[in-house]
Amino acid sequence: MSLLVIFRHGQSLWNLENKFTGWVDVDLSEQGINEAQQAGMKLKNLRFDYAYSSSLIRAQKTLSIALEAIHHPAIPTVYNLALNERKYGDLQGLNKTETAKKFGDEQVKIWRRSFDVAPPNGESLKDTAARVIPYFDMEIGPKLRAGKNVVIVAHGNSLRALIMHLEKMTPKQILEFEMGTGVPRVYDLDNNLNVLSVKNL
Repeated sequence: MSLLVIFRHGQSLWNLENKFTGWVDVDLSEQGINEAQQAGMKLKNLRFDYAYSSSLIRAQKTLSIALEAIHHPAIPTVYNLALNERKYGDLQGLNKTETAKKFGDEQVKIWRRSFDVAPPNGESLKDTAARVIPYFDMEIGPKLRAGKNVVIVAHGNSLRALIMHLEKMTPKQILEFEMGTGVPRVYDLDNNLNVLSVKNL
């Protein structure tokens, strides 16, 4: 058996400003820093063998703050763009409310919530899953199969792609799934990576 903990980075400055962020490297807000610390405290009774994060500062900083909050010893940590947020393309940097006024609520909802429709020059959730899941299967899966405990800090959409894979959700189910900032989701896995239990802390 192994333990996998995943959580979305704390609130970023552009989350606060209601902007599409995607691959833009935006830092944490004050609230985001607090959320990272609180996430760490929820993990105080757990120990990890490996840590993973995306290549973006908001996820890296969240991981670092969370581990520091519980005085976790230094563990092997990997940063990889395969875990990055989905690319929002031409929408990156735009205010979500203003974008809805410009293109219409329905069009923006399709861009944000359909499984396989991407925003202009961006990625769909299907595209995001196509890089997240192979990376997980090749890089992280073998460690979990070997009984190691792993923590991953990434983004709403990259983690939704992973959750869909782990929990065998349909595209419709995952599109209705919301992931709050800084909320650890804990999986007990067997040696074949079947989910034995899952809970949010």
